[in-house]
Amino acid sequence: MLPGQIVPSSFDPAWWLPGPHLQTLWPYLFRRSSLKYKNQRLELPDGDFVDLCWNSNKTGPIVVIFHGLEGSINSPYAAGLMAAIEKVGWRAVLMHFRGCSGVTNRLDTSYHSGHTDDIRYLIDYLFKEFPNTPIVGVGFSLGGNAFLKYLGEDESNTPISAAVGISVPYLLNVCSLKLSSGLSKFYQWHLLKSLKTKVIHKYSNRQSNIDISKLDELDTFYKFDDKITSLLNGFSGVDDYYSQASSKQYLPMIKVPTLLIHARNDPFMTQEVLPQQKDISNFVTLEIADKGGHVGFVSGKVPWKPEYWLEKRILDFIKSKLT
Repeated sequence: MLPGQIVPSSFDPAWWLPGPHLQTLWPYLFRRSSLKYKNQRLELPDGDFVDLCWNSNKTGPIVVIFHGLEGSINSPYAAGLMAAIEKVGWRAVLMHFRGCSGVTNRLDTSYHSGHTDDIRYLIDYLFKEFPNTPIVGVGFSLGGNAFLKYLGEDESNTPISAAVGISVPYLLNVCSLKLSSGLSKFYQWHLLKSLKTKVIHKYSNRQSNIDISKLDELDTFYKFDDKITSLLNGFSGVDDYYSQASSKQYLPMIKVPTLLIHARNDPFMTQEVLPQQKDISNFVTLEIADKGGHVGFVSGKVPWKPEYWLEKRILDFIKSKLT
């Protein structure tokens, strides 16, 4: 397999959002969406379910969106992309990972960075329900990691026509260490608080093989993934989980036109996670921006008229692969 391309990104960051944290936080603090969605519950073969959100368009290619850790349809990047897809007249569907739609999932199995079974089932379902319709996928952060892992696992067997991964944590162990240091601890604290709340709610009246009485002691992702994520999902421990679930090892097997977008100053990870040319197949292009934060990439000349560059870049890439 020939190596893929690594090229500089065309992203021009907003001058009024210096540094990685302002780029990362701006959409969460100031971006809102009023787009209406149609909900669908997809029953899974193991007895659990995932909840889907569809935009209002009835024709055109289908763009499947996979959100990041503790994300949902309410995440600014997801809602923004859904709205952009609506404008071009395509269909869009966001898959909530198990337990992320506001409803607790039925089984002990939780979503995680390497859980590809639900992605595979959804894509196969769409392929059967909408024959002769192009299906493309976009994954953000954790969702991007799981989506890329799926593409590498299935290689030529997937019906996906094109793929995009944004701010992907290609090496989970490195990202875990980064989020335990400096100002990045804020993101770790915020996300762990949400994850712990879900665990407490889920097991308040239910038996499990995890000890929720010591959740307060799990103050890093490494500890939480060792005592909670890995045990709920059949891994022997955190190192086994990080090793199996990291997507970097699957990139050479991808056989679908794929665009990866990443910022060097992403506060969720260090540059050590970035794939080298030898790590990606010739179907993959990695675009690297010096700035942009984590799923930020906000441009524009003035704060009262921000431009969300990611959406245009994603749609331009998809259009180029469907024509």
